[in-house]
Amino acid sequence: MLRSKSMLAERLVTAKVSIAPLVTFRLLFGLLMLASVVRFWTYGWIHQQYIAPRVYFPFLPGVEPLPGVGMYAVFFVMALAAAGIALGWFYRISTVTFFVLFTYVELIDKTNYLNHYYFVSLIAFLMIWMPAHGDFSMDVRRGARRATDQVPVGFMNVLRFQLMVVYFFAGLAKINSDWLLSAQPMKMWLSANTHRPVLGPILRYKLTAYVFSWFGMVYDLSIGFFLSLNVTRRFAFLCVVVFHLMTWWLFPIGMFPFIMIGLTTVFFSPEEHLKVLRQLKSLFRWQDRPDVENIRISNPLVKLFAVFMALQVLIPLRFLSYPGDVFWTEAGYRFSWRVMLMEKAGSATFYVRDSDTGRQSMVANYEHLTPQQEKMMATQPDMLVQYAHYLHDYYLQQGMTDPIVTADVFVTLNGRPSTRFIDPEVDLSKRSVIGSHSLVLPRTH
Repeated sequence: MLRSKSMLAERLVTAKVSIAPLVTFRLLFGLLMLASVVRFWTYGWIHQQYIAPRVYFPFLPGVEPLPGVGMYAVFFVMALAAAGIALGWFYRISTVTFFVLFTYVELIDKTNYLNHYYFVSLIAFLMIWMPAHGDFSMDVRRGARRATDQVPVGFMNVLRFQLMVVYFFAGLAKINSDWLLSAQPMKMWLSANTHRPVLGPILRYKLTAYVFSWFGMVYDLSIGFFLSLNVTRRFAFLCVVVFHLMTWWLFPIGMFPFIMIGLTTVFFSPEEHLKVLRQLKSLFRWQDRPDVENIRISNPLVKLFAVFMALQVLIPLRFLSYPGDVFWTEAGYRFSWRVMLMEKAGSATFYVRDSDTGRQSMVANYEHLTPQQEKMMATQPDMLVQYAHYLHDYYLQQGMTDPIVTADVFVTLNGRPSTRFIDPEVDLSKRSVIGSHSLVLPRTH
């Protein structure tokens, strides 16, 4: 048994393979991140999301955007770091800088949370520990490190594992009655795309929504395993390309499809990556250095990766520890790869009452929140509580005595009739963000 464990560990962790998959992964990740940052800047989203708002909904207390032109500086440095990753230029500094800055921006406001932002943070963290600058990098060219031609396969496998987690848990989350038995919210989404050329007329049929829903579930559950097998890898990758291009064409999900297509190439064999790397070296007239460094994967690093992988399994499952429907309460919803699974909308009317005089006024949310913030806040209990805390402090400064903040909130999920979401008599400003899901009333439809 010990011998079999040792053989398994060697095959999955310590066996030496070409460094080429890490190099191409580094290039793709760096270039995709550079394109993402430039796109974010050119669309005006830095100002729109991190300068213009009066209120923010941070994941952690005290995380706030930098004042003045500070956020532009953050994104400028982030772009330099992404370029540094792609070029393998001051690689360790670039990876740490990109991870810290990207994650910082992600934590500023829950309004802007997307699954692929979380995914990028995780990959950026893993890249810190990868010797991906061991070949075809500026660090090797300038003599800052020796070249490397082989690395332990464990580095590639932890990246493959992370991609498999994204796909598998996205598929697991689709095993619910709305998705499979009612084809919701796919029916609503596809009906909004019937104007599309060629496929538009097909999208109007109910059967199409069921086909898309069931195929999406089967695809997500199985694609990682098919990518792992030599015999099915090429066909599986073709499915990845078609699937993500189709979702990009139908839905406004930004860079996510291209990130998944690009990074999924890590599943191809080291030999196939080596062919690509040799072509790149020939194109740029790259001269390999004769001195080669032997790279090992240390025991502390193996333990770090093991803890990381365990967390990636446990975090998406934490919703099981909360009562109620995760789609309704959203307790454990974030960071669990529930990608495009529901259509949820709400309206939240807030009231503020002076504890002394009893005078009550209705809050004009548009005076405090952006339209996107108001939309996201109205369906998520922790954001409702955070906003109530803000209103309490705001009206306290306006001269009210210990303001009481209540809200009448109605929410609709996947086309169901709108239902009251929380008790309108509860003073939300006295409730904690932690455990705010307990405020949610049972769904009546």
